Amino acid sequence: MTRTVSESSESLLNPVATVDQGIDGRGLFLHPRERNGTGLWNQIFPISRSHFDSGEVAEGEAMAAVPLPPPPLLASHAAVRAAASAVCRSRRARRAGDQPPQVAALLRGDWVKLICGASFEDAADVRNLSLVYTLAGVDCIDCAADASVVGAVNEGIDVAASIIPAVQRPWVMVSVNDDCRDLHFRKAEFDPEDCPPDCSKPCEKVCPADAISLESVMVGEHTQSDPLHGKFKGGVLTERCYGCGRCLPVCPYDRIRAVSYVRDPTTTSELLKRNDVDAIEIHTTGKGTDTFNTLWNSLRESISNVKLVAVSMPDIGESTVDFMNALYAIMEPHIQGYNLWQLDGRPMSGDIGRGATRETVSFAVHMASVSERPPGFYQLAGGTNSYTVDCLKKAGLFRSTTFPGTATSEMIGSQQTLIGGIAYGGYARKV
Repeated sequence: MTRTVSESSESLLNPVATVDQGIDGRGLFLHPRERNGTGLWNQIFPISRSHFDSGEVAEGEAMAAVPLPPPPLLASHAAVRAAASAVCRSRRARRAGDQPPQVAALLRGDWVKLICGASFEDAADVRNLSLVYTLAGVDCIDCAADASVVGAVNEGIDVAASIIPAVQRPWVMVSVNDDCRDLHFRKAEFDPEDCPPDCSKPCEKVCPADAISLESVMVGEHTQSDPLHGKFKGGVLTERCYGCGRCLPVCPYDRIRAVSYVRDPTTTSELLKRNDVDAIEIHTTGKGTDTFNTLWNSLRESISNVKLVAVSMPDIGESTVDFMNALYAIMEPHIQGYNLWQLDGRPMSGDIGRGATRETVSFAVHMASVSERPPGFYQLAGGTNSYTVDCLKKAGLFRSTTFPGTATSEMIGSQQTLIGGIAYGGYARKV
């Protein structure tokens, strides 16, 4: 009897549910907040089985009682093992033929990518994210094109493999941009001493990455209780800022600016030669092909080293497909692996709320209506969250599969195979 696994597909497309099983005292342990507003990933660090076996920590005991260990220790709690093992069994049962499991996932429509952030460079957090989401069964981890960040991703993956040897090793992807207008490649910047001492610090409160830290300090003989004679120190933690821009409009004094940049193609080329980098994603704004062509020519000697080349772009209206086909014409002679199009709906907004996913699903609907779209896999990003799969179902773009193989168990719309998977960024990092 054939078993329908549409629910399994949906679960694999939302790995955050699996990650939840490893948090709140069962799999990973929370470290006390150092200050209000600290994000979850600033509070989590792996803890080894030896802490329990030695009697140093009782299972389920609050992490506040545990001294900080020397970094990094391995996470090996039974709840994490159980959750990850279940994902591994499901993945193995669903593989198709001799294709890489990541490609099989794209063909099935349940590929999942974790976006650490094209500008997020906090190595400790990247390592922990990579560890947890490797155990959750993601197919790919997308990170900044920086050697230390790539090293942190692979370290997290290696730790996950030491916990569950059968865990699928996700592809490691680095993200670059072809010009400085892409919002993913910018950092907030301001001088904290320019901030009035009585400022309520809305920038600190609104930052989803806890990348802004402001502390009041005394000036001269005056006391802390006299704020008008104090000043701020701190500012933007550059390695944590990923360019969402939410701090820009809330500053009551308009002191925050965004500094954009372009990743160095020479450095990126060297990264692509490493055996622990599997894929590259090129972000483009859709403003023209010249900058893309220039970047591609700088990278093409190294492109043969990767398994997947992805292009991320927004919906630019009626010219979207023509622009994509122009990019494909530039890339096609040099691509030796697979190619993927990331449909970037509403960048860096998945953690805001339900409605953030509408733009990326609308982008998918737009692409589904066009027959001249370029070859390659298609994946959603930008505003993806727990509502994305439901929205895909309503649009007739969610694919359901069966055991064994990849036979279709239910027809949901004529374009059911268009979307190969979903990438999660802010929503995944918010857990």
